[in-house]
Amino acid sequence: MTVFLAGLWLLLSGYLIGWLLALGAASVALSVWIVHRMEVIDREAFPIHLSYRAIVYFPWLFKEIVISNFVVAKAILAGRSAIQPEVLTVDATQDSEVGLVTYANSITLTPGTITTGLDDGKMTVHALLKSTADGVRSGDMDKRVSKMTNIRGDVPS
Repeated sequence: MTVFLAGLWLLLSGYLIGWLLALGAASVALSVWIVHRMEVIDREAFPIHLSYRAIVYFPWLFKEIVISNFVVAKAILAGRSAIQPEVLTVDATQDSEVGLVTYANSITLTPGTITTGLDDGKMTVHALLKSTADGVRSGDMDKRVSKMTNIRGDVPS
């Protein structure tokens, strides 16, 4: 957390003057000390352990978002007959809140789908098209999010 806050401070301030660096270091130290005293930092509140796995996941998600944009735009231009809305329920296999939130947000970020609810490991998803509903049902995104976020690193089958 100290490294992250110091890096953020340097990025946002842009100054390398001695007394400003000292003030920045003091503010970072004070922030870390306060958070440590409050005992609010854990693996879920500050998931730095996911960083290296995210390098693989987020480019894949970006590609899926771009592809889905074209699919949804094509369906909209084709008219009402191409749009087949559906509400479906899918199992979420993530073992942490970070994983569940990442999966729900990934579904919502992908055009044509939105997560409307989460209850006991089941997500309710509204899909605009049959193809987007089938994409959620395939479980590919679920497996990728589980691989990235599961603390033990194993992927449920």
